[in-house]
Amino acid sequence: MTSGRKTKAQRSLQQARASVVTKKSTPWGTIIAVVAVLALAGTVFGYAYSQISARNEREAALAKWKPSDTNKDPSDQIAGVVKKEYPSGKHVSATQRVAYDQSPPFGGPHDNAWAACTGVVYPNPVRTENMVHSLEHGAIWIAYNPDQVTGDALTKLAGKVNGQQYMMMSPYPGLDKPVSLQSWGHQLKLDSVDDERIDQFIQSLRTNQYTYPEIGASCDALGPGQFDPDNPPAFVAEPPGADAVPMDGGETATDEQQQQMGNPQTGTTGAVTSGSNPPASGSTENSGTQGSGTQNSGTQGSGTQSSGTQNGG
Repeated sequence: MTSGRKTKAQRSLQQARASVVTKKSTPWGTIIAVVAVLALAGTVFGYAYSQISARNEREAALAKWKPSDTNKDPSDQIAGVVKKEYPSGKHVSATQRVAYDQSPPFGGPHDNAWAACTGVVYPNPVRTENMVHSLEHGAIWIAYNPDQVTGDALTKLAGKVNGQQYMMMSPYPGLDKPVSLQSWGHQLKLDSVDDERIDQFIQSLRTNQYTYPEIGASCDALGPGQFDPDNPPAFVAEPPGADAVPMDGGETATDEQQQQMGNPQTGTTGAVTSGSNPPASGSTENSGTQGSGTQNSGTQGSGTQSSGTQNGG
């Protein structure tokens, strides 16, 4: 009998324990935490994927604007680009001005010291003669009308320049369009910072070895006494006087005048050597007649830019 009672007692204990186990509450806190982690991971992954996809789409869209042996100047296909040939290596002193034939200028005589073009966004207008020298080094200069480009538009434009080698940006008082892009011998004026041709121009012409004279020249700041990006020489709004250096003037830079410089992209150093440049000639614009040349007529973005004479400034 004792054995039977023990067996019955044991069975009762087992049943009680089983009942306790079945009555344990569902771990909702753990489940919610796991779901939250999975949701966060999905959000992060989705965002990263969308960013990568957007970047890949941008790169694919700009692929046709990458210079190559068979496509040396992709900007020929960008509607509105004005082209003009200028001789290189013509220098003026820090006290001289140049009677430029374009506004903003994109070639011609320039100051001995180049403006720093290592992704610098200048808050104030900068002396034109220094900015033009940087174009000779393969840089892109984005000029904007400070009365027309402000707020979010200005921030967006600056985002294309900040920290980017061979890029610089500055306000240009009196500019006849909201935005104007310059590389050596090339210019594109636009009405909006949202125009896709901004990226196309940059992709086509920044350090394009086929379109600028001084291959491998530096964009680094020369520093106080030459060109200090923290205190650059100021822009002069008044028209040049009778003593201004003409477009065919300026002193030819000698080997001694060419500073030893390094290329921040390649790490190479050495004296700057100028590429072959034909004499200055009439400009061409990519859609209509400009001076003695023509303007590119290719369709761009949502439509073709209308032809006609473009204001050279």
